[in-house]
Amino acid sequence: MEPNKKQPARIERALAALVMAALTLITGANVVMRYCTNVSFAMTEEVSVFLLMVLTLIGAVSAFAEGRHVRITLFVNALPAGGRRVCDALAWCCNMAMFAMLAWLGVLAAWDDYSFEVTSPALGVPQWWYSIWLPAFAAVIVLRLVLTLFRRGERA
Repeated sequence: MEPNKKQPARIERALAALVMAALTLITGANVVMRYCTNVSFAMTEEVSVFLLMVLTLIGAVSAFAEGRHVRITLFVNALPAGGRRVCDALAWCCNMAMFAMLAWLGVLAAWDDYSFEVTSPALGVPQWWYSIWLPAFAAVIVLRLVLTLFRRGERA
């Protein structure tokens, strides 16, 4: 990578590395424990699933920040420049709507977990500690999409 090239997703990359390190340590400790004692830590599955969800969302934020999200470009690239701009705008609007709805519905789900005092099965901690991260990261994706729009506007 060129030294002058901007890396907009440095924070996301660092967070992803931390989450992967934690996931590796937790899973490795569970394997060693199971091998030595034939008993596994009950909480590792719950924490591992949570960390995998966080890692997935961090990856989505990073992909949107760097413009590497999944696209089907076979037909779009065959269009003239105006058609490509229309398709990009349509994709931006669809992504914005989907992640804004995900953020809103995730807040409602986390609020339900909080108001009904739902606890997690293995650790018995409040479930909203886990469910609040989905709307938080969806909101970060919305923010990244808005920043992408402003970045495009500066280039035009």
